[in-house]
Amino acid sequence: MSRISRWDERFECGEYPTDLEPSPVLRRYLDACLDGRALDIATGTGRNAVFLATEGYRVDAIDQSRPGLRLARENARDRDVADRIDWIQADVGSYAFPSATYDLITISFYRAVDRLPDIMDALAPDGVLFVQHHLRTDVPVESGPKGDRYRFAANELLHACLDLTILQYSERIEQREDGRRSAVAEVVARNSSGHRQSYPHIEWD
Repeated sequence: MSRISRWDERFECGEYPTDLEPSPVLRRYLDACLDGRALDIATGTGRNAVFLATEGYRVDAIDQSRPGLRLARENARDRDVADRIDWIQADVGSYAFPSATYDLITISFYRAVDRLPDIMDALAPDGVLFVQHHLRTDVPVESGPKGDRYRFAANELLHACLDLTILQYSERIEQREDGRRSAVAEVVARNSSGHRQSYPHIEWD
């Protein structure tokens, strides 16, 4: 059974994350991002897409799973932002991303490392890329893929984004509200270059 068909089955059976709150890191950096057009890759139930639409973005949201996109549309309607999101059913692995288009691109819990050059090329000048995904670790964790194949190795995500200006990077163990532990890598990076860069002032709790 393919990965996509497994996700279709999970969406159909209700075995999927229901939390629509975005990453606190994405929320903190949103004021440092340009307004305008956003892309949410592997949108699932629309967690990032719906959040960005409520913040005023015009969002393209891509996922291959038809049941997942159906749930995402329902979530968008519940938040009254359905008219701000364009849903795209397509395979991220072969999708032709438009060049220099998006002011913000988000990817949550999808290992898109092979497509990152094309995804970064889809950023507009000074556009921001946010990625969070499961990380390989020797600590027992209960969340994410069972094996290492679909997890990032240490610093793999960081090295993949070094053509951008890194604003925030972390690798850590998280304790989720349901009690499960998760190993997560997160990056916030801007499509800018040069020896001198400006950096946003971010308030941390």
